[in-house]
Amino acid sequence: MLRMFLAVTTMAVAAWAGTTTAAEATPTPTPSATPTPTPTCPPALPITASVAGVTTTSVTISYSIFFRPPCGYDPPMTVSLFASREDAQQWRTPMAEAVSGPERSGTVTIGGLTPDTEYWYRFSDPDGKRDPYMIGSARTAPLTGCRATATIDARWGSGFVATVTVRNTGTLPLDQWRVSWRWSGDERIQTAWGGVAETAGADVSVRNTSYNGTLALDGATTFGLLVTTSAVPDDLTLTCAR
Repeated sequence: MLRMFLAVTTMAVAAWAGTTTAAEATPTPTPSATPTPTPTCPPALPITASVAGVTTTSVTISYSIFFRPPCGYDPPMTVSLFASREDAQQWRTPMAEAVSGPERSGTVTIGGLTPDTEYWYRFSDPDGKRDPYMIGSARTAPLTGCRATATIDARWGSGFVATVTVRNTGTLPLDQWRVSWRWSGDERIQTAWGGVAETAGADVSVRNTSYNGTLALDGATTFGLLVTTSAVPDDLTLTCAR
């Protein structure tokens, strides 16, 4: 009986010792960390933009985002306007900002601007990441401030005489004005008085002289035209600007 007990005990101790030795000899491997691959971005601009429209106090920028992060951006994008290209390059003192919608291609309108002023625009994403490539310029429209109307005083087979009235319709006095239009046929100015005429093909503009450029509020002045043509037009479609 004693021999049997000693034999069983010896076998158990031997088995326990063998298990421990095997565990120590082959430890459980620890998985190694897999390095994150660096993405290869295509050699193209991640976002592009252009001026879609302007008013005297606003500019509208159209944009398209081509790539998502990390090579591009996710909307909404912030459009920042700067007073000069140098300020835009350094992201220095934005003059105005506006945020786009959720679309990857759309438009952004920035208002509250100064008429007839050039601005430079850049883009940044919601995380504050600034696009390093896209820099563009936009100029607000000038104040019109005047209206021009034409009256054909006399006409004959090969020409006509017209009087153009220029009126200040703005909220401030005018110190200069320019009236522009495009001929519809073979019209040519032979003589102009009360204004200085300049032509480039079918495009015509008449600017004020030294004595009639200043117009008070609701003030008006006139200039005249002697025109040769093979077909006298019914009227003239004029644009007046400061």
